[in-house]
Amino acid sequence: MTRFTSLELCAGSGAQALGLERAGFDPVMLIDNNEFACRTIGLNRPGWDVRCRDLMSFDPLDEDEPDLRKVLDIDLISGGMPRIKAAAAVARRGGDDHERALLKAAVSVLMAVKPKALMLENLEGLVQSEDCAEDRSWMEAELQNLGYRPFWKVLDAADFGVPQHRRSGFLVALADDYSHGFVWPEPSVAPTPTVGQALGPSMGANGWPGAEQWAAAADRPAPALVGGSDNRGGGDLGPTGSKKAWAAIGVEGTSLSDASPSVDFPVDGRPRLSVRQAAILQAIPEDWHIYGRKTRAYRQVGNALPPPVAEAVGRSIATALCGGAPSTNS
Repeated sequence: MTRFTSLELCAGSGAQALGLERAGFDPVMLIDNNEFACRTIGLNRPGWDVRCRDLMSFDPLDEDEPDLRKVLDIDLISGGMPRIKAAAAVARRGGDDHERALLKAAVSVLMAVKPKALMLENLEGLVQSEDCAEDRSWMEAELQNLGYRPFWKVLDAADFGVPQHRRSGFLVALADDYSHGFVWPEPSVAPTPTVGQALGPSMGANGWPGAEQWAAAADRPAPALVGGSDNRGGGDLGPTGSKKAWAAIGVEGTSLSDASPSVDFPVDGRPRLSVRQAAILQAIPEDWHIYGRKTRAYRQVGNALPPPVAEAVGRSIATALCGGAPSTNS
């Protein structure tokens, strides 16, 4: 497999970078302003250069920080951006437009670095909503002026082997010389795992006699996990509508558990999820350790892009960078 280099913005827990690594992209640097997320990445990939800093202050051309210039010769800029809200919603909350400012900062980094490709995720509203049409037009104009062709798509993680219906909005942009070879990944032909299939073994790990019965009834993919933010959310499975969806498959969503149900948990009880079980539903591997106590760890897990989705999109980008045909290099 041909290996490529990348710069990861708003890296979070590193789940997206993990998927891209599987697709052939080795990060030269990763940036996030959350101390716990940065420690998670460092815990799992101590050789990666993780910078715990605000993207708004990141300038790879800054003469006072010459070590940042190593990102100027990379193939891909990737990032899990904060969700863009409609302009009307921004106005209602007093004009705080931090999410759009971060998106503009990402474009500024693109202008400085000039990689072959860009991949930004968590942009479902920007991809589909008419309320974000002006933002989408601005992004397309900026990218085209820089010599990139943009591609927009919403993908469901359940189509890529993840036991969860989780819609992720993507913007992929490739330099004109490579754009002809880009095709969005096709959904897997294999059936999507159910919650029961994914979590049945862990639910029975501590001897709960109801685990097998529960797993049989949890016969569909999970609803999307809601990680919340540092300011709100994160200690449960989301707002009322989300909790009802979890209840329908036998999961208590009002709080998180420290461990799997015990042997004396009621046979017909409704178990809570542990952070590790949430990670299973995100297809985050067991050996990817999440730093921090329960709520902070769950926020990292709940806000992650499942690695198989990142890998699928990353492989499509890698194919385009190889000239539109799958690489045969090893």
